[in-house]
Amino acid sequence: MTKEKVVIGLSGGVDSSVAAYLLKKEGYEVIGVFMINWKERTGSITAGCAWEDDVVFAEMIAKKLDIPFHIVDLSDYYRKRVVDYMFAEYEKGRTPNPDVLCNREIKFDLFMQKSVELGAAYVATGHYCRKGVLEVGGEPMYQLLAGKDQNKDQSYFLCQLNQEQLSKSLFPIGDLQKPEVREIARQQGLITAERKDSQGICFVGKVDLPLFLQQKLEAKKGNVIEIPASFMEKKQLIPSQENIQKLCSQFPYKPWNGKVVGEHNGAHFYTIGQRKGLNIGGYEEPLFILATDIKRNIVYVGEGKDHPGLYRKGLFIPREDLHWIRPDFEMADGEERHFEFRIRYRQPLEKGQISMSPEGAYILFQEDQRGITSGQFAAWYQNDELIGSGVIA
Repeated sequence: MTKEKVVIGLSGGVDSSVAAYLLKKEGYEVIGVFMINWKERTGSITAGCAWEDDVVFAEMIAKKLDIPFHIVDLSDYYRKRVVDYMFAEYEKGRTPNPDVLCNREIKFDLFMQKSVELGAAYVATGHYCRKGVLEVGGEPMYQLLAGKDQNKDQSYFLCQLNQEQLSKSLFPIGDLQKPEVREIARQQGLITAERKDSQGICFVGKVDLPLFLQQKLEAKKGNVIEIPASFMEKKQLIPSQENIQKLCSQFPYKPWNGKVVGEHNGAHFYTIGQRKGLNIGGYEEPLFILATDIKRNIVYVGEGKDHPGLYRKGLFIPREDLHWIRPDFEMADGEERHFEFRIRYRQPLEKGQISMSPEGAYILFQEDQRGITSGQFAAWYQNDELIGSGVIA
C-alpha cells in the first residue's frame, strides 16, 4: 500500500538530504522543494549560504534519490514577515530570533500551505527534534519532543508551532545523532555528506549585523556608560512575590549611575551580553553590554564576563506573547508551576517556576541567568517535551 505524499524542505544540507532518503525508504511518496527566502547580499560576510549554491546541492540530492524537485520563491513573504519584523524589533531596542520566526511564519505556515497545494499530507524537515502523539479528552494531542542528539536538539527553534502545524509535520532524523546522519549520507553516496552546516541568520547567512541593520536603521552617536560592579551588588533583591516584578525586569539604569567611557553609533545596534563592537580599550577585562536605553540612545556596559549586571533572577512575558504548544497545559491566573527553561539555543535547561498573573507570566529561575534579552524567546519543557514559549519583555 502506497503511503501518503510528503513534501520535504530540501535546503542543500546533509540533514534534509538524509531526511528525504529516510522518508523514501519508509515508502512515502516524497517531493523535494527548495525555498528561496532571501536574495540580497547587503551586510553579508560569507557566500557560503548563498541560495544559488544551496539550490544546486538540493537539486542534485533530488536527482540522486529520484524524487520530484520544485523551487518556490517566498522571498517577498520572508522580507515582510521576518526581516521587517527584525528591523522593527531592533529599532525598539529588542533582539529578535529570526530562526524561530522563520519556522513559525515561513516553513510551517506559507511553505506548509504550498505543500498542501501540491497534495501533501505532511511536511518534513531536517530538524533534530521528534513528534509524539497522545490522547487528551478523546482527541489527539501532538507533542514536540527534543531530538535524541542533545548537542543538536533544535526543538527550541520550533517553540512557536501550534497543534495544527505539528499534526502535519514529520522530523525523520529526530531519533539520530549527527554522526549517524553523516554516515548514512556517506553510505548512500549523497553529495552533501561532508558539507558544512549553515550558520548565521536563517536563510540570510552570516552577516555584519550593524551593516545589515543600517539598511533601515539610522546610525546616531551616543554615550557608552560604565556601571561598576560595586553599584550592582548594592541593588540585589531578595526573591519574593513582592519583588517579582523587579526581579523579572531589566534594571533601570540612569546616566548618573556610572561614567561615560566612550561613544557608540546607535543603541539599537547592540544587544545584552554583547562583547564585540565597542572598541573601547584600557580595561583588564573586556566590556560587556548590560543594557541599552533606546530613547536616550545610551549603551550601558560593565567590565568582565561575570559582572553582576549581566545576571537576572527572572523574566516577564506579556500575556499576548504567550504561546502553548500543549494548550491543555495553559495556566490560570494565580497558578504557579515548575518547568525547565531555555532562553537561547543550545543553552542547558534551567529549573524555574512560572507564576501566572492577569498581565502575563513571571518566570523565576533557581539560578540567576546570564544575558536575558528582550525580544528573544523563552521556552519551557517538561522532561524532553516542549510545552510552551513566549517573547521576553
